[in-house]
Amino acid sequence: MIRWLFAALSLCASVGAVACPLCLGAYQSSRADQLVELSRAVLVVPSERGYRVVEVIKGARPPGDSIDASAVQLKVVPAGRKPLLLVSDETWPMWVSVGSIGPEHARWVRVIAAGKRSSAMSAEEWRDRVALIVPYLENPEPLVAEIAYGELAAAPYAALLTVKTRIAAPAVRWWLGNPALASRQSLYLLLLGIAGDAQDAARLESRLDAAWQAGSATSLGSLVAADLQLRGPARVAWVDEHYLRDGKRTTPEIEAALLALSVHGNANAAIPRERVIQSYRLFIKERTDIAGFVAQDLAAWQYWDAVPEYVAIMKSDLRQQYPSKLAIVAYLRQSPGANTLGIVLPESATAPRAASGVPVLPQ
Repeated sequence: MIRWLFAALSLCASVGAVACPLCLGAYQSSRADQLVELSRAVLVVPSERGYRVVEVIKGARPPGDSIDASAVQLKVVPAGRKPLLLVSDETWPMWVSVGSIGPEHARWVRVIAAGKRSSAMSAEEWRDRVALIVPYLENPEPLVAEIAYGELAAAPYAALLTVKTRIAAPAVRWWLGNPALASRQSLYLLLLGIAGDAQDAARLESRLDAAWQAGSATSLGSLVAADLQLRGPARVAWVDEHYLRDGKRTTPEIEAALLALSVHGNANAAIPRERVIQSYRLFIKERTDIAGFVAQDLAAWQYWDAVPEYVAIMKSDLRQQYPSKLAIVAYLRQSPGANTLGIVLPESATAPRAASGVPVLPQ
C-alpha cells in the first residue's frame, strides 16, 4: 500500500512541472512519460456508484465499465462536464485522477500512451512525435496543453527543426508576451528562433544586448540559441566575444552560452558543428579553470584534437574546478591512446555538467 501511495503522490505532485533532459535539478517525468509507463488509463464521468468509463486509453477495460468511488484517490475535480483521466498500474490497488480532458482528445492521448518514453525514442520517432504534438501547444484544455508542452520541451532540437512550417510564429509571439506562460518561455524562444523572421531576429538581438548589459542568465541559453538560428554562423563570433572571452561573465551566463552552442552542435544544421568546435577550442584556451565544461560534447562527437590542451591543463598547476576536472578525465580516458598520454588518470570518473541555473533547452 505504501509503495503505490508514494508513486501516486509523486504522480500528482508533478502536475504542471516539466523536466527537460538538460534540467539539472531532480528529474520529474513528463505527463506523457507517465502515460507510457503506467499500464492503465481511462476517461470517466461521475456516476451514482462512482465513475463510468467512457473511453479506454490504455490497458484492460474495467469490469462493467465502472470504477467504484472508493477506488479513486487524489481526485481532481472535473472541469464542467468533461471526463476525468484516471491512471493506474498493475501494482496499484487504486486509480489516480490527473485532470479533465474532452473525449475528442481520446485518440490523441491513446497514441501518446502507446508510444515510448522520451529517453527511448529514436530520431525518426521524435520527428513523428513532434509533428503529432505541435498542433496541441497551448490548447484551451489545460491537461492537453500540459502534455503537449512537456513532450516538446523534452524533444531534441533537431526534431523541432523538422516542423518549422507547422509552427505559427504569430502564436509563439503571443505566448512569449503572456505573463501566465513565463515558465514556458525557454521553449517558446527556441520555437521563435525556428519560425521567426528578420524582425524577430532584431528583437532577440535587443534582448540579448540587454541581458549582457545586466549580466542576466534568465532564459539566456534559449535567447542565444534562437538568435543563432536566425542569424547563422556569422553570429557565433558575437557569442565568443561577449561570453566565452569576457572574463566578467558569471558561471551561469557562460554555461547558458555553451548550452546554446551545444544544442546547435548536436543538430549540426544552422550552425555547423565545426564552427561550434571552433568556439569550444577558444573556450578551452580562455577559461582553463572550467575548460572541461565542453569535454562531454567533444567526446560524444568523437573529436580528439583537444587532447593536447587537456593534457597540458592536467599537468599544469592551473586552478581547475572539480566538475571540470572530472569531465576532462572522462574525455581523456575515452580518447585513442589514453594509456600513452604521460599522465595518471583516476580509475573512475564521471563527467557531470556544471551545476547551476542552466535554462531549459531541448538537446
